[in-house]
Amino acid sequence: MTPDTLQASRSPGRQFGQHGQHGQHGVTLVEACVVIAITAVLASTAAPSLRNLLDSRRLDRAATALATDIQFVRTEAVARNQPLRLSLHAMPDGSCYVIHSGAAALCSCQPTGPAQCIGGAQEVRTIVLPDAGGVRLQANVGSVLFDPLHGTSTPTGTLRVLGAHSRAVHHVVNIMGRVRSCSPQAAMPGYRAC
Repeated sequence: MTPDTLQASRSPGRQFGQHGQHGQHGVTLVEACVVIAITAVLASTAAPSLRNLLDSRRLDRAATALATDIQFVRTEAVARNQPLRLSLHAMPDGSCYVIHSGAAALCSCQPTGPAQCIGGAQEVRTIVLPDAGGVRLQANVGSVLFDPLHGTSTPTGTLRVLGAHSRAVHHVVNIMGRVRSCSPQAAMPGYRAC
């Protein structure tokens, strides 16, 4: 066959592509459904991992902030030459801690703003952790007082930052006001086991 006879055997009005198929643009409904199904399967397997990663990051962020604030209250007490205290409070919709002067009972957390202090106590900083954030505080002490002369703390205590999936970070405050951080069963990356 010559190219002239091949040309004549084609139907009029039809255009052929490079691969001998009809010129086709777009995708078929079946192809689109297959792509959507594969995407849905991949997304459903990745979602729990992403949720765990976000929960871990929230817990780590709250634990790091608390450890930083423990060191802050210690150095601030020395800098002001005034005893300062870190008090922990449970609230109906979360937990919080307040750095303040005065007795432990003189300051309390407010859900929508800074702590309310009475009797001459002054609030230095308030951190609120709402339950919606998935992180809460627990401690074996209600308040830790930092001495301005030596930077020591009384009483010693363990402040626990608890997150989802039984993850936690413990901050153990010793008599010297120093913090040792750990995670039970090493559940949190970056923290040693306790």
